[in-house]
Amino acid sequence: MANVLENAISLVERTGEILNFGKRFQGQAIIERLRIPDKVIMFRATVQLDRSGLKVFNCYRIQHSDVLGPYKGGIRFHPEVDTDEVTALALLMTLKTAVVNIPYGGAKGGITLDPKMLSVTELERLVRKYTFRLVNDIGPNIDIPAPDMGTSAREMAWIFDEYRKHRDSALGVVTGKPVSLGGSLGRKEATGRGVVCAMLEAAKDLNLKNFTVAVQGFGNVGSHAALYCFEQGIKVTAVQDIAGGVCNPEGLNVPELVKYCDQTGGVVDFPGGKPLDDIVAYPCDVLMPCAKESMITAENAGQIKAKLIVEGANGPTTEEADRILDERKILVVPDILANAGGVIVSYFEWVQNREGFYWEEEDVNNRLFTRLRKAYASVKETAAAKKVTLRQAAYCIALEKITQAMISRGVQ
Repeated sequence: MANVLENAISLVERTGEILNFGKRFQGQAIIERLRIPDKVIMFRATVQLDRSGLKVFNCYRIQHSDVLGPYKGGIRFHPEVDTDEVTALALLMTLKTAVVNIPYGGAKGGITLDPKMLSVTELERLVRKYTFRLVNDIGPNIDIPAPDMGTSAREMAWIFDEYRKHRDSALGVVTGKPVSLGGSLGRKEATGRGVVCAMLEAAKDLNLKNFTVAVQGFGNVGSHAALYCFEQGIKVTAVQDIAGGVCNPEGLNVPELVKYCDQTGGVVDFPGGKPLDDIVAYPCDVLMPCAKESMITAENAGQIKAKLIVEGANGPTTEEADRILDERKILVVPDILANAGGVIVSYFEWVQNREGFYWEEEDVNNRLFTRLRKAYASVKETAAAKKVTLRQAAYCIALEKITQAMISRGVQ
């Protein structure tokens, strides 16, 4: 997804102009140092399949910046994974951790595959080979992977187990682990709940009451965001996944929809609603893009009827679409703020692993919401002071923090 990388770099460059970096930090090459990752790791992994010989997979780990702390970022399994996509997501992670003020840098990993096409044993072989190749590049104080699209606690358990065969048994080498292996309560739900927390803060600013929500994407983020909305008494009137959508103006029964998804593999033909083709244009107050990158484009941004967009996905809005939404006065809570709940609770898991003291789920959620509300307030204040969008304000906060750390650390 070259356009996602181009969008992210363009936003960094424009933010540098807003912050007058050229004059303030003349000769420090701040933007150039952010444009290029610290380290690009690419390799192939050859795996024995159960019934059809060998198969080769393209594997990636991009370590973008560790200026604020160890590299941090998920591992994605998807057929469209490539260098540009993973590099863009690593850059976004660097910015995301800075915005919510946690002591990490940014990284991202991925393997180009459809995980549904492999058996569990084939996936385990691949994950263990991937981990073995990265054993010198990851660690609790170096680079800490986590789940992302196509991966879960299961894969993190395999990574932890493979890593401990070659290095000290350090629980903090990955986050998003099963609770039985030192994972944190509330981690699986954290990104989705965080998206709803950000939505509620923005809804207050817009004075939205009794509002309706449409969720694009019904994976881990979208489903947990929809469930948390349902628990809070907020109507989710439309949901769409990769195969199609379902809508009900009176509100979908989200727990039943989740059960239906578990049984059938998707939301299509859910008996509690009607078929839906295009969720982006669906009448709603809040649109939550929780699917892939570049789902809101210049072609469909003008069709959006929502007053508020809360980005549960990474990079769901193209640069051209962002300008259209700004012109239309549609408030956008950007990805690096809205979906930071996952990395925040990953940080909590890492802290709990290091301390050997584990928190109740209520404590995890309260700490998550407190940190997100504080970050949202800071972004909103910066946006008002600089007369910029929430996205530009979030980038301003992140770049200021990263730049000050770069200057303090000297040439690297």
